[in-house]
Amino acid sequence: MQKKILLLSTGGTIASVVSDAGLVPKESGEQLINMLGELPYDITVEDILQLDSSNIQPEEWKLIAEKIFENRNKYDGIVVSHGTDTMAYTASMLAFMLQNINIPVVLTGSQVPINVVLSDAPDNLRLAFAAAASCCPNIYLAFDRKVMLGCRSVKVRTINFDAFESVNVPPVAKVTSDGLVFSEQNLPKNTKECTLNTEINPHVSLVKLFPGFDPKLLFAMVESGCKGIVIEAYGLGGMNYIRRNMVGAVGELIRYGIPVIASSQCLYERSDLTKYEVGREALLEGAISARDMTSESAITKLMWGLGQGWDVHQIAEFFNTDVVGEVTIEKDDTLRVD
Repeated sequence: MQKKILLLSTGGTIASVVSDAGLVPKESGEQLINMLGELPYDITVEDILQLDSSNIQPEEWKLIAEKIFENRNKYDGIVVSHGTDTMAYTASMLAFMLQNINIPVVLTGSQVPINVVLSDAPDNLRLAFAAAASCCPNIYLAFDRKVMLGCRSVKVRTINFDAFESVNVPPVAKVTSDGLVFSEQNLPKNTKECTLNTEINPHVSLVKLFPGFDPKLLFAMVESGCKGIVIEAYGLGGMNYIRRNMVGAVGELIRYGIPVIASSQCLYERSDLTKYEVGREALLEGAISARDMTSESAITKLMWGLGQGWDVHQIAEFFNTDVVGEVTIEKDDTLRVD
C-alpha cells in the first residue's frame, strides 16, 4: 500500500522563475510534482505560501506549524518545500513548536529552480519524499543526498549543491547505492502526545562578538525592547572583560532579567564556559551556555522559551535540557565553576 504524503509548498528558489526583478517564487506545488515523474507515493499538494525564504518570519512559522499539526493524523509523512536561506531556522522552530510530532516532517528546497535542466531540485524532492515515507517521527531537513535532524542543520554554502550540513551530529541518513542508509544514532523518541505551541517572543537578538564591540550596544537593544540575547562568543565561549567589559555587561543584563546565551563562533564542537578564565567569568555572571547548539537552534529555542513567559532561571533550565535533540548534554554536565 502506498504511503500517503502531503506536500506543503511555501515558495523559495525551488519554485522560482526568472522575472525582470530576478528570481521570484511562482511555481505551484502541483507543478513541482509534475516535474518529478512517477513516484511510489500517494501525494496530496497544498500551496500555503509563495515566498522567498528571506521573507519567512515568525508569522509564517506559525502558519506552517499549524498546517502540519492539522494534517499530522491524515498522512504518513509531510514534506515542506522551502527556500534555503532561512530553512534551518524554520526547521529548528518547527521542532520546538511541534514537540513529539507523530510523523516525519521533512523540509527541502534547492539551490537552482526546478525548471532549470541541471537543477538539484528533483533529487532533493525525491529524497524528501523517501524520508517522509521511512524516517522515524521528527522534524528533518533533506538536501544533497543527506537527511539531517532539522534542529542540527545549518546552511553553509551559497552556490554549491551541498548547501547544508548536520552540525555536531552525523546525518540521520545518506543516499548510497544501497538506497537510503540510516546511521546508528540515538534520535529523541517521541513518547508523548504531539502538542502545538506557537507562542514565541521574537524580540531577541543574535550578536557576533568581535574585538572592539561596545557592550553599551547590548543595553541599547534592551532599551529598544530586546528580551533575550544570543552572543556568538570566541572559541569555547570566551568574552573580553578588559576595557570593554562584556562579562560585566552580561552580568548586569542577567540581573535585569534578560537571559544571555553564550555560543561559539566556531561552527563545529561545543562552547565550554568552564575551560578558560574569560569563559568562567561569564559563567559566574550568569551566562547560559549553548553547548554544541547551532545559532539557528539557540535563537529559536530562546524565542520559544520566552514565549512561554519564563524568567531567566527557567530559560537557563530550558537550555540545560535536550528537548528535541538540539543539544548534547553530557553526563554530570552541570556547567558550574568550583
